[in-house]
Amino acid sequence: MRINRILRTKPFGHELEIKGWVRTRRDSKTVSFIEINDGSCLENLQVVIDPGIPGFDSVAREINTGCAVTVHGVARKSPARGQEMEVEASSIALTGGCDPAAYPLQKKRHSLEFLRTISHLRPRSNVIGAVTRIRSRLSFAVHRFFHERGFCQVHTPVITANDCEGAGEIFRVAAADGGDFFGRPAGLTVSGQLEAEAYALALGRVYTFGPTFRAENSHTSRHLAEFWMIEPEMAFCDLEEDIDLAEEFLKYLILYAFDNCSADLALFSRFVDKGLEKRLRRVLEHDFARITYTEAVELLQKSGRSFEFPAEWGMGLQSEHERHLCEEVFNAPVVVTGYPADIKPFYMRRNDDGKTVAAMDVLFPGIGEIAGGSQREERPERLEAVMRERGMDPAAYQWYLDLRRFGSAPHAGFGVGFERLLLFVTGMKNVRDVIPFPRTPGHI
Repeated sequence: MRINRILRTKPFGHELEIKGWVRTRRDSKTVSFIEINDGSCLENLQVVIDPGIPGFDSVAREINTGCAVTVHGVARKSPARGQEMEVEASSIALTGGCDPAAYPLQKKRHSLEFLRTISHLRPRSNVIGAVTRIRSRLSFAVHRFFHERGFCQVHTPVITANDCEGAGEIFRVAAADGGDFFGRPAGLTVSGQLEAEAYALALGRVYTFGPTFRAENSHTSRHLAEFWMIEPEMAFCDLEEDIDLAEEFLKYLILYAFDNCSADLALFSRFVDKGLEKRLRRVLEHDFARITYTEAVELLQKSGRSFEFPAEWGMGLQSEHERHLCEEVFNAPVVVTGYPADIKPFYMRRNDDGKTVAAMDVLFPGIGEIAGGSQREERPERLEAVMRERGMDPAAYQWYLDLRRFGSAPHAGFGVGFERLLLFVTGMKNVRDVIPFPRTPGHI
């Protein structure tokens, strides 16, 4: 039986089999106490061992922190303060030994920087174990949210000839001989959006959830070369409906974390970010503020703050600008709409003013941008004109233009970086600590 179930059901008096890894061991004159963790939850299960039980004498010297064991015993009420139950062992067997002189996770707490140097062992630490369980449960919640709302999941290509964002930050894919295996240049996807549009304009509501890649030589705490994106796409949908869904989605995941990850969240509230619960609750309890990009720039210019990057109309909002709006102006998440067309991708729908596009970014306190989306340009002549303005060859996007020529419809979507969402939910400060194996410049 897994430890999380044992602690939940409290099967006092029942014979149990526990398999896991030893976290600590301490010995008294008459008994030994070991704490076992099997990864199913944050809590350890204490096992009380009489030195005379079968198997203990032969392995006593080898029961150390990090070793794997199998224990049989009976669940008992614990007389110790702070724990309800323990297991009185009837037998113990060593499954896998662990040299205490070489094992790097001897102390109870290690720095996150140190843990990144042992990415193969860091899941055994409390903090990375908790991150991973929350990541798993929120991944399930993503699928549950869209399933409940009639969306169809689409597996979009990892290898593609499209540069969705137009920034050129693509990892190129080539055969071992260096040739173009596909007959034309190809790369790892930066977004599944364009392909998702094809299916949205057939199935109505779709979403993708998969790995994406950016060859951006950035060493910040917010960037990875490989990360996961959640991207819904909806036909017959405008920008306001897109924003409504994004707000509903983000609140859904945060509430799901409260309801299903309480013990792990408590760890982060205690040791990582003492204001975490209050900040998460505030997102749930307040409507997202909605302002235009022009209003945002005016608020920043009138703030009296000296920003590292001055706020100017026509320039992208920096992280310091986004956080100021969330944390000091509105004290809540903020949705910014109507960005200048020149700083946004080609596929966004032009507004009637000719200068801005029907785009939106969702900004969160402590994080900045957590989601971005737009209403897509459904008018083929407008889309082709923008392509030509930007030096793009419309022929290379013939299939994308066909979606506008054959049964075009207003449609919209957004993308949420899963790791940035996890940063917000856990209070962690570095995106490298919320993905199992971070890929960054110079590190793989």
